[in-house]
Amino acid sequence: MTTPVVPGRGPLRPLGLNEVRLTGGHWGERQAVNAANTIGHCLHWLEQLGWIDNFTRAATGAPFERAGREFSDSEVYKLAEAMAWEIGRTGDPGLEARFAELTAIIGAAQEEDGYLNTMFGHPGQRPRYSELEWGHELYCYGHLLQAGVARLRCYGEDGFTRLCRRAADHVCDVFGPGGAEKVCGHAEIEVGLAEFARATGETRYLEQARLFIERRGTRTLGDGGFGRAYYQDDVPVREAEVLRGHAVRALYLSAGAVDVAVDTGDDALLEAVRRQWDRTLARRTHLTGGMGSRYIDEAFGPDFALPPDRAYSESCAGVAAVMTAWRLMLATGDLGYSDLIERVAWNVLSGAAAPDGRSFFYANPLHVRTADPLPPGDGALPHQAAGGQRAPWYDVSCCPTNLARTFAQFAVYLATADETGVQLHQYAPASVDTVVGGSRFALTMVTSYPDDGAVVVRVEANDGGERTVSLRIPAWAEGASVTGPDGTTTEVEAGSTAAVTADFGPGDEIRLHLPVTARWTVPDPRIDAVRGCAAVERGPVVLCAESIDLPGGADVAELTVDASVPPVERDGRVFVSAQVHDRDGDWPYGPATPDGEGKSAEVALIPFRRRATRGPASMRVWLPLG
Repeated sequence: MTTPVVPGRGPLRPLGLNEVRLTGGHWGERQAVNAANTIGHCLHWLEQLGWIDNFTRAATGAPFERAGREFSDSEVYKLAEAMAWEIGRTGDPGLEARFAELTAIIGAAQEEDGYLNTMFGHPGQRPRYSELEWGHELYCYGHLLQAGVARLRCYGEDGFTRLCRRAADHVCDVFGPGGAEKVCGHAEIEVGLAEFARATGETRYLEQARLFIERRGTRTLGDGGFGRAYYQDDVPVREAEVLRGHAVRALYLSAGAVDVAVDTGDDALLEAVRRQWDRTLARRTHLTGGMGSRYIDEAFGPDFALPPDRAYSESCAGVAAVMTAWRLMLATGDLGYSDLIERVAWNVLSGAAAPDGRSFFYANPLHVRTADPLPPGDGALPHQAAGGQRAPWYDVSCCPTNLARTFAQFAVYLATADETGVQLHQYAPASVDTVVGGSRFALTMVTSYPDDGAVVVRVEANDGGERTVSLRIPAWAEGASVTGPDGTTTEVEAGSTAAVTADFGPGDEIRLHLPVTARWTVPDPRIDAVRGCAAVERGPVVLCAESIDLPGGADVAELTVDASVPPVERDGRVFVSAQVHDRDGDWPYGPATPDGEGKSAEVALIPFRRRATRGPASMRVWLPLG
């Protein structure tokens, strides 16, 4: 099955890239740009900076000057995964040739015992596994194994999958029963091993993933400067109440824990992850769905510490949040988890890559105070230096390759199936052609969502009689309705699932209406950083103000809004009633009296994902109330 996650049990069956295909719209365009530009762009930078050449140099057995950070091997593996999914999706022969070349380069550097890393263990380097806190050796294996999963499911056994097997066996030999009772400072090996076990049928890999999950939180790692919570090594996974520490580490660990829980029948572990996820959504997640509120350690902050200008909201955390939410949805059958996937996809992932797929955000703050110039395009930027602009590459470039692999496989997040029908999770122009209860069931989706709230689901084939099509109704969708093939229209509750059951025939249609009118949103008052502010959402899309749209190019710091006046939609744009102030003074404090009135203005807002596409501008999502 050509899909990244295939649980051993669960109420819903994921569909493969051969069963669900994007046929146009925003996500079809995003996927096409990824294939045409982003994958090649990443390959260019990995070659130019010498990160691929590290493998060639390591294979010589001689001392060499290594390029890149300690985890740069993983960027090569994530790109390999993106290539594998894209080959599986399109059969691109040119990409297949490049994949074969990459396989030969990586394989030449693998040691006889399966060890594979260009940072440790070679002449002049530190010994293997001598710095588990920061060395990322096991983390890199995790991404290698996820690439191996993609290759196995899209192509079958070959040289790449065999080198992945040798690496997985090596990890089990070194860290399995009777071996080193340690974990990696950056979780990822767990989710890689668990899915590789599913793809190969080798239970040894699942057991090793379970061991890593059980060891986490038993303080096998050193303090490391940020404390053990940074690595999630402070409290066992089963005992934690909320996600904490480095956001990407925490989310990768959660994804791996769900996989282990599902395939070992450990319901208590699954419930622990669900509990942590629920609290994290309720207290530690930005309006965009982004996670992480501290730049210094790329970490979750305390409950309700969600400052918009310091919202780290790393692009990789968005990828990892989708990974975790999808696994929880497959494990439980609760389509509500797909609400978060939708929010992250539209507001973090889509805008993290530029429209042309050749520059990227590492962090995705909800407030940019300065109109930053475009960064130079001829070198890798420090990963915290791009400010309010996307950069072509970073010294820590985990995000471009992570986005590339996610966009290549994105269609699989649209739908699932069970023995009675199909469940639709995301709405986009697409086709679904699968087997339900032993016979063919095929649908197409026609929509311009979320620009428009109309979704038409047309039955193309049904060889098995009565079927159920289930449609996720987002939590924001008050006033949604569904019209069945018999013409009956039913209002459906926001945050529910609309199930339409019929003996469908070709040409039958289900029509879903989602109210995507722009609306004001206010924060929980415990989020001190945005108290006294409001934001505008339209469907799943978060909007923002950019200084480029303010009168005279005024700074967004001078903007206040009147949330008693509903947003206005006109000519495909959203406008809010506002005032633009011209404050000046020697002291930024004063008596508790209202500000003098500014100049009234009707200010246009844009989707957050489209920020920084029209030139330098300051930007904010949360708008102060006037």
